[in-house]
Amino acid sequence: MSRRTSALLATSALVIGSLLIGPAASAAPGVTATFAKTQDWGTGFEAKFTVANGGPSAITSWRIEFDLPAGTAMGSYWDALVTRTGDHYVATNREYNGSLGVGASASFGFVGTGSGSPVNCTVNGASCTGGGGGGDTVAPGVPGSLRVTGTTSNSVSLAWNASTDNVGVTAYDVYRGSAVATTVSGTTATVTGLNASTAYTFTVRARDAASNTSGPSNQVSATTQPGTNPTGGRGAPYLFLGWGNPPAPATVMSATGVKWFTLAFVLSSGGCTPAWDGTRPLTGGIDAQTIQQIRAAGGDVVPSFGGWSGNKLGPNCTTPQALAGAYQQVINTYGLKAIDIDIENTDEFENATVQDRILEALKIVKANNPGIQTIVTFGTTTTGPNSWGNRLVERAAAIGAGIDVFTLMPFDFGSSNIATDSINAATGLKNKLKATFGWSDAEAFRHVGISGMNGLSDQREVTTAQAWTQLRDWAKSNGLGRFTFWAVNRDRGGCDGQVTSTCSGIPQSDWEFTRITAGF
Repeated sequence: MSRRTSALLATSALVIGSLLIGPAASAAPGVTATFAKTQDWGTGFEAKFTVANGGPSAITSWRIEFDLPAGTAMGSYWDALVTRTGDHYVATNREYNGSLGVGASASFGFVGTGSGSPVNCTVNGASCTGGGGGGDTVAPGVPGSLRVTGTTSNSVSLAWNASTDNVGVTAYDVYRGSAVATTVSGTTATVTGLNASTAYTFTVRARDAASNTSGPSNQVSATTQPGTNPTGGRGAPYLFLGWGNPPAPATVMSATGVKWFTLAFVLSSGGCTPAWDGTRPLTGGIDAQTIQQIRAAGGDVVPSFGGWSGNKLGPNCTTPQALAGAYQQVINTYGLKAIDIDIENTDEFENATVQDRILEALKIVKANNPGIQTIVTFGTTTTGPNSWGNRLVERAAAIGAGIDVFTLMPFDFGSSNIATDSINAATGLKNKLKATFGWSDAEAFRHVGISGMNGLSDQREVTTAQAWTQLRDWAKSNGLGRFTFWAVNRDRGGCDGQVTSTCSGIPQSDWEFTRITAGF
């Protein structure tokens, strides 16, 4: 678990008031504190302060004080102890990062809301630009020979030659276009959260402890690789442990060959705290036991957040950072490779504020969990996304959310022919992704998913095993990124003509739709 994650779990709010957080650190010549935003998503940011000792002797502690302007506040933080009084913040070193020899540096980070930056900054009682004097005004040399060392479908790796400075370089700002994409202390960086098959340009600038900044390096261009299907969960039917006489997953796996399940649903247990169905704990309960059983049988899971009903995290977590923290708690609990956000109804899907919050939270999750696959699942018309679905796609592109698969639910959508209407809906989504992201047909299809409903839908639309097989074969031939259905609980016969939670309502053998899905 990273320090960032530990901090999100352990310090969900700042201590308010006059808590003693350590003795005052004395001013020393040449000690500086440099602020940099390492990520910025408009309504919030991730940032860090770097304390550097450019003076003549070692220091044993540091204390940074600063103000944040109205509308900007600190949330979670790590590698420091922080108190707040109004808009004034005091950060002191932890027990492991207070002693700095000459030329050494230490950092602490935090997540902020709003768009402002610290003002009135002091370090050990003197100006953050050069505590106790010093007066360094010489900028570092320009970083040399910026080059691309690797690409994936969502990242670009870079390297460059070190800059020189009269005191010492403390950081390198990596720019994607005109915005800082990341800040590092060494001469390599990987910029993540990018879109597949997309061209980007990069430059690098060096900074020293006094915040003197070099000129830009040479500019390089790189195009990310075509997208790949998710690591897991491509053919992962939904299994709901709180509903519909759920079967033993190992039994279903043995009978059908399916390896992955989408487990429904993670909801709010009050505020921004995740729990299964909003009531069952993440650890020690039936859900954790089921995940262990699935993994012991050679499979894995994709937890699904949200759904049609219930008390959901999207509206309850008031900021993208908080929502990302809730997602992260589940990711860390189970060591996940993929998550599904089932965004429905007027509280999430048809709510612009919550839509944006979910997408911004997923962008944070992608940045903090390299390689994780993010899926959003939502309703559709018979020809493709409705206006809210189109908005979801457009906003995902605008903020660079890096969503891996946009999955449509082609049921309860007025269909007279499930196979035909599902294909038309998925093709409509492909065309929307193609137009929005500039992808080829093949690349757009890789970001499309189908999540059907076996047997009778709530509106009594009929999906037969034959139609589901036809859809699976079409999805495979077009390289779709996901193929699933609601739900394994219903994948049984014996209740012809009924719409229930324990069987499909049509004649079928047990686990027939799961067996078809396993062939995706």
